[in-house]
Amino acid sequence: MDTASAAQLRTFQGIPYAAPPVGELRWRPPQPAMPWWEPRDASRPGNVCAQALLLGQPGSVTEDCLYLNVTTPARSRKRLPVMVWIHGGGYSIGSGAAFNPSKLVSIGDVIVVTINYRVGPFGFLALPELTAENPGIQSGNYGLEDQQAALRWVRRNAAAFGGDPGNITIFGESAGAGSVCLHLASPTAAGLFQRAAGQSFSCAYPTTTKEQAESDGVTYAQGLGCQDVACLRAKPVRELLPSWGNGWPVIGGREFPLQPMEALRQDRFHHVPVLWGNNLDEMRLFVALEFDLLGKPVTPQAYEQFVRSLHGPAADIVLRKYPVTNYPTPSIALATVRTDFGWALSTCEHVRSYELFSAHPRPVPVYAYQFVDRTAPGLLRLPGFDEGASHGQELNYLWVNYFGTLNPQQEALSQTMVRYWTNFARSGDPNGASLPRWERYSSPREVLALDIPPGGIRPLNVAEASNCAFWESLRS
Repeated sequence: MDTASAAQLRTFQGIPYAAPPVGELRWRPPQPAMPWWEPRDASRPGNVCAQALLLGQPGSVTEDCLYLNVTTPARSRKRLPVMVWIHGGGYSIGSGAAFNPSKLVSIGDVIVVTINYRVGPFGFLALPELTAENPGIQSGNYGLEDQQAALRWVRRNAAAFGGDPGNITIFGESAGAGSVCLHLASPTAAGLFQRAAGQSFSCAYPTTTKEQAESDGVTYAQGLGCQDVACLRAKPVRELLPSWGNGWPVIGGREFPLQPMEALRQDRFHHVPVLWGNNLDEMRLFVALEFDLLGKPVTPQAYEQFVRSLHGPAADIVLRKYPVTNYPTPSIALATVRTDFGWALSTCEHVRSYELFSAHPRPVPVYAYQFVDRTAPGLLRLPGFDEGASHGQELNYLWVNYFGTLNPQQEALSQTMVRYWTNFARSGDPNGASLPRWERYSSPREVLALDIPPGGIRPLNVAEASNCAFWESLRS
């Protein structure tokens, strides 16, 4: 951020929104932060939550990490919209301080709050004994409880830093968007936000059941030689991180009683405007991490084997629809199958969620997009592997230099996206003067393609482009 930009902003970092979850507070709901009476240093972010080193994210062994950062315009005489960012990272890594919000704040005239929350085993370990400690609350959702504690802090304190406590947008990417889905379906999140935006995670994708999560938790504890929670609470952070897998939030209890897709079907979700989307080549990042980055790119034979393992009796039909010869490499072929249909990031799962949001007597406004700029800076930059518009690459267009610089065409797209996102935060509608029109999602399943010229910003039928009717036919 240059000096001129910095002069237009005020940033307060490392503000505690809850007590340090250490000692006996490990694996308990967040508790109130201790008040302070003397001036507090807000020039540095708080600690990164305990996590392993992965994909360039800083590792940490610190549990004292429930801090947030507030960035505001330097001068404003009006109550501004507040945007609260929930970072991604597979519920295992990440921190709020990794995201520079100066473009959102300066161009959009909004306030941005970035938060930390417990991740990995500290945020998402479920055990029968932990569930019994807090009747009515399902264990394994400590990170989500942290997020709601941060939202309550924002609502209480928004006016003090120039924000409107009645105009709060939650937004996130990947696991952050998955968190937004869960808050949309959470009774305890009522009144904590007025708009919701998600990037690259579908609300139609189910999360973990109580039975599965607690069974996995018991296996994890036994692997550490522990038969009870007291043993686990006595373990140092360094011993708890290495054996943790990929824990997810857990359905159950009064906070998260329903799968998000079931809450949508039953019309038991918070009816707020929604901005949501995914990226054209989501799964290229994960295929690269799984195969090409390890020097083991997918072969034509391996591609066929993977499709057969994924799709069983329907594999021959899938292979005819997605022949390996249609793609630059077998790795790209596999990524395309997985992107179109196969996981929470997939385009067809996103289409299902848009239609669930819209299929009620009181449908919410849904503004759907797909980020399709295949020239975007890549996260891995792996020689010989075209990342395209892969998972996370839109982050560079909302947050300053998240992992690379933008050329002039990309910067123009970035500024348009920033205006869409901040207009949405202000009014629930992303449209504004001089911006290409963004229509609400409706039949024929058109979303807004976000691209640089020559394609540019345009309507796109993603269901047709990703063969969603084909995939739906295989479900039946």
